[in-house]
Amino acid sequence: MKPIIRRYTPEDADRLFALIEREGEEWKDYWRGDGKAKYRNALDNCIVYLAFEGDTLCGYARCRDDDGFGIYVLDLLVDKEYRGKEYGRLLMEQTYVDFPNDTAYVTGDVYPYYEKLGYNVEGKIYIVNRK
Repeated sequence: MKPIIRRYTPEDADRLFALIEREGEEWKDYWRGDGKAKYRNALDNCIVYLAFEGDTLCGYARCRDDDGFGIYVLDLLVDKEYRGKEYGRLLMEQTYVDFPNDTAYVTGDVYPYYEKLGYNVEGKIYIVNRK
């Protein structure tokens, strides 16, 4: 079954947070304590795509538009039960449907997955230290 990809609305928040919480401790900063309110704000201020199989939320991608300099996929998560069906790729490539003249970049730490999709490495990201 081909998934339906659509934009997030605030009415999707409960289902999206349930998906994130099922992923466990690795994603706890997004759903536990103050993190949930912060992430809800982030969702409201980003481009967020949701993948559905029927009525079931299978995954999502949270992106930022850099005003014509690129679209950055900041978060990508597909429910464990739906992995291997190319939903992650479809979520990321939705950026080209909505922003056909921009380049899409993905941040993250699942490099073997991105390499499997044939994506090319373009630089790195570093944390600026506080003094």
